[in-house]
Amino acid sequence: METKERIYICHTYYHVYVTALKELKLKEQCENNKVEFVKADLMLSHMSNDFETLSERAEKSGLFNSVIDFDEKREDFFPELSKYREDGGNIAVNLLRRIRFTKRYAKLEAPYVPVDLKAYKDIYVYCDSDPIGYYLNQNRIKYHALEDGLNCLKNFDAARYDNRGHFKLKAFMSMYLNLIFVQNGYGKYCMDMEVNDISAIRYPCPRYIEESREALYNRLTEEDKEILLTIFIRDKENLTKQIDEAGKIGNKILILTDPLCTLDVRKRIFTDIINEYKKYGTVFIKPHPRDELDYRTEFKEYPQFDRTVPMEMLNFFKNLKFSKVVGVLTVVKAITFADEIVRLGESFMDKYEDPLIHRQNEQI
Repeated sequence: METKERIYICHTYYHVYVTALKELKLKEQCENNKVEFVKADLMLSHMSNDFETLSERAEKSGLFNSVIDFDEKREDFFPELSKYREDGGNIAVNLLRRIRFTKRYAKLEAPYVPVDLKAYKDIYVYCDSDPIGYYLNQNRIKYHALEDGLNCLKNFDAARYDNRGHFKLKAFMSMYLNLIFVQNGYGKYCMDMEVNDISAIRYPCPRYIEESREALYNRLTEEDKEILLTIFIRDKENLTKQIDEAGKIGNKILILTDPLCTLDVRKRIFTDIINEYKKYGTVFIKPHPRDELDYRTEFKEYPQFDRTVPMEMLNFFKNLKFSKVVGVLTVVKAITFADEIVRLGESFMDKYEDPLIHRQNEQI
């Protein structure tokens, strides 16, 4: 069997962005040390995100060896799994059902994994809570996990929230016995989990390792930035024109959307935000890549950026500056094009939905 160097399994545009940052850093290190840079493969899961033409652009960028589409399946795609999710009335029965669920889910997912992952020296997985995490652990394939979003564990420690009640027992059964699966560093075959800032996490896992996203960004050369723009901007000419026109406007407010709540409540949330902040300047909207609300119809009077463009790409346009950038739950520390950054946070969301839905860490 031919041995391949490494592969990244991504579920969102942000995952691909961080992957590109990491590969550009490795490329520079190889060049400085006069060793060959062996390109990685990139695998895009279409389970929760429409990558549209990203695969084609990533291949053309020259940064990756090959780009592979992954038709990953959620558990509800397999109706037979639902019986294992029924409450058995006590922890012993529930754990037995979970053991059976874990093994069966991995087997059902196997036909949809498009490559032989055992052929790779290193596998990097964002969001191993998704089906691929079950598959890797049940097939005893070692991998490196990476955090889903910037400092996401600070606000939502999914492993502890999903396994609240007897967490230590469940973590032991996953990390050492591989009978069940617990994500984010607690899988038996997870070698480590890379996060942006360990100090921000209330309950650190012994497998967490730290690599600053800011440091990855700060080392970018102009050539690196052009590569990133090639990957993520599907219409650079139009975006550049849009940014040039925006540069002529004085005070500008950028509203970052989130895939929150139901669509009707989401519309109300961003109507309220726009009404509150439009008094500070001209409002621009940047829809989240996974936000299904039709902002171009519902808020057609406001200029908008392409939802598929990661907000970090706007850092590369020197003549673009906003007075304020406003988000709800999105962590917006990674941007450099704003005089002021506003994260409205959980208290704001309390007005629109049951706090138990978005205050997960408080329930651990």
